[in-house]
Amino acid sequence: MAWVLVVILALIWGTSFILIKKGLVVYSSDELGALRMVIASAALLPFAIRNLRKVEPSRWKFLMGSGLLGNFFPAFLFAIAETRLASGLAGVLNSLTALFTLVMGALLFSQSITWMRMLGIVIGIAGTVILIFTGNGNAELNNMYYGLYIVLATIFYGISANIIKHRLHSMKAIAISSLALLTVGPIALAYLLTTDFFFKLQHEPGAWEALMYIAILAVFSTAIALVLFNKLIHISTTLFASSTTYLIPVVALMWGVLDGETIHLWHYVGMVVILLGVFIVNRAR
Repeated sequence: MAWVLVVILALIWGTSFILIKKGLVVYSSDELGALRMVIASAALLPFAIRNLRKVEPSRWKFLMGSGLLGNFFPAFLFAIAETRLASGLAGVLNSLTALFTLVMGALLFSQSITWMRMLGIVIGIAGTVILIFTGNGNAELNNMYYGLYIVLATIFYGISANIIKHRLHSMKAIAISSLALLTVGPIALAYLLTTDFFFKLQHEPGAWEALMYIAILAVFSTAIALVLFNKLIHISTTLFASSTTYLIPVVALMWGVLDGETIHLWHYVGMVVILLGVFIVNRAR
């Protein structure tokens, strides 16, 4: 079941980068980030209401932390990054989540790091580096400064994954997901009302099509994927769960190719190295 979830999540999240790219054709990065959070929280609102009274007061700070670090901030950071980065490259940089999940687990939650796991992480990151430095064939998009936004987002992802595993492990995945989004949904809605989103929706050509891409992104890549990811964390380890981010670049780059982005031989080499890292990480004990 864990491996099935890894594959499904890799497919869903690998597609999210091209959906962000399509949404940014009309909407700004902050509009996209806020809208993504509003739609995702609305999609899981019935489950949040059902579980609202079951939450111990002491858990709300961890749910808020997961909502902010695992959803809210990354939604904006990835959107900002993709204003200058190709979608395939953004998917590649997302692989750093696995490294920061391991590092944050060690720094904040006293998790041990075996040499075999570290070796697998290093190999996986090496594959990521290969992909980064071979670029994407489009010089004006290959702006590594904007890649730092994604690096920051992956640090947040790593902290959030450990919060879920170590502080919210007794809660059901659907409860964690819906309530975490509930904590940030109103913030996102309040911000969205200050933007030009509604004006663009009425007057900009292609606004409804872009909204459709963002809605798919929010429902599948945020709401549904979040539930599946939290379930994966419950039945495996944070390190295994974060290994989805090694497979995501493969999907992201393929979508990029279909959308006209260039893929080279070294991209394939990088993906093979990444998959080797996944194998070693998940064989380690």
